[in-house]
Amino acid sequence: MSRLDQLPASLRTALAEKRALKVIAGLTNFDAASVERISRAAGLGGADLIDVACDPALVQLAAEVSGLPICVSAVDPELFPAAVAAGAAMVEIGNYDAFYPLGRIFDAAEVLSITRRTRELLPEVVLSVTVPHVLPLDQQEQLASDLVAAGADIIQTEGGTSAKPFSAGNLGLIEKAAPTLAAAHSISRAVTAPVLCASGLSSVTVPMAIAAGAAGVGVGSAINKLNDQLAMVAVVRGLREALGTAVQATV
Repeated sequence: MSRLDQLPASLRTALAEKRALKVIAGLTNFDAASVERISRAAGLGGADLIDVACDPALVQLAAEVSGLPICVSAVDPELFPAAVAAGAAMVEIGNYDAFYPLGRIFDAAEVLSITRRTRELLPEVVLSVTVPHVLPLDQQEQLASDLVAAGADIIQTEGGTSAKPFSAGNLGLIEKAAPTLAAAHSISRAVTAPVLCASGLSSVTVPMAIAAGAAGVGVGSAINKLNDQLAMVAVVRGLREALGTAVQATV
């Protein structure tokens, strides 16, 4: 039996049908009020999963407010067990966007080391691992294969922080998403594990992520940068509708 079989049926189905929507509150976002707003919007907007910082209290808060499965993100494996004990359905290594402005770079060897340690601590828990976008695409493919061999169940891509969009409107949104879309295309052909495309996505580009081979998408800043609850719900619903359109287009 695959570890993915432990996930709630609705999330397993969303991944299998390539329409999974993960709302990302932020790896460094420990503001309970912010996480509560984001979680409520995710639940009301039709997301499948919420990704929060690795804190047991936030896991319980997000689950209670949203009614959705919870993923926790961190780069320190030792933090995961307490969050899983609090009810997290899966754990995520990365993504690393919050660290790049600080000059913190994760190379392939370190990501593999974190993955192996996480698997030692949590042999039966679903594990998603982000492939650093700072690596060339061929090295991203190789690392993704190595991560799956080391026990990763899901591979996540990133790239929004490296994008330099220079156009306005929809063209700018596509330019912003280009690095993570390219990674999703390459990695989804290198591994059999589901690929989540994240970082720099919008309702314009989530259908492209599915077309590129992703089983789902992770969206953070498009939602969590907003302060108005209704606007946040509207963005999540827009993403949900865009994913529905993507699935219909690929059938």
